[in-house]
Amino acid sequence: MKTLVIPDVHLKPTMFQQAAQLMNKKEADLAVCLMDIADDWRQQYNIDLYIQTYDAAIEFAKAFPDTLWCCGNHDLSYLWNQKETGYSPIAPWTVCEKMRVLKGTLPDPGKMAYIHRVDDVLFSHGGLADDFVLRYIPSKDYNDVDTVVETINGFDWGILWQDLSPIWYRPQYYAGKMYKPRKLLQVVGHTCGKDRTKGERDLL
Repeated sequence: MKTLVIPDVHLKPTMFQQAAQLMNKKEADLAVCLMDIADDWRQQYNIDLYIQTYDAAIEFAKAFPDTLWCCGNHDLSYLWNQKETGYSPIAPWTVCEKMRVLKGTLPDPGKMAYIHRVDDVLFSHGGLADDFVLRYIPSKDYNDVDTVVETINGFDWGILWQDLSPIWYRPQYYAGKMYKPRKLLQVVGHTCGKDRTKGERDLL
C-alpha cells in the first residue's frame, strides 16, 4: 500500500490542495495527516488563515474519508487549554469548533487518534518511545502492538501532555530507543525548526 504522508500543516491550506491533487492522480492508496493544523509563528492573529486551513482539512476529509489523522500538540493545546509557543489568544473557539467539525466529518471517529498502525508502520505526531510503553502499558501487553496502540489512544491529557508521549516525543533528540524498532517502522512529524525546539511549550 502506497501511503501519502501530510506533515505538520501549521496554517498552510495549500498542503491539502496539493495532497488532493496527488490522491486524485492515484499516486497513493491512503493519506495520513500528522496534523498540527493550528498555529504558525507570527500568524497568531490571522484568524482567517486558521479558518481557511481547517476548512481545507475538512474538505480533504470529505473527499478522502479513509484518511487517518494523528493529533498534534498544537491542535490538542486548544482542546486541552494548554497554552504553548505559537498559541493564538483569539483562536481557541475557532480551533475547537473546527476540530469538532473535522472529527464529525470522519466516517469513523477512530480515524482521528494519537497513533495509527498500518501493517508494520506506526504513524504519530511525535513518535512512540519504548520508555513510554514500559512506563504506561502493563507488561503483559507489551508485545501486543494493537493493544498498545488502542490503550494509548484511550489516554487523556494528564498522561499525554509530556515530552515522552507520542504527541511530543522527538526521537532525534532522545537517546532512548523507539518501541519495537526491529518490527515496526515509525513515521512522525513534530516540526523541529531550530527556533521551535527550545522552550516550545513555555507559556505565553
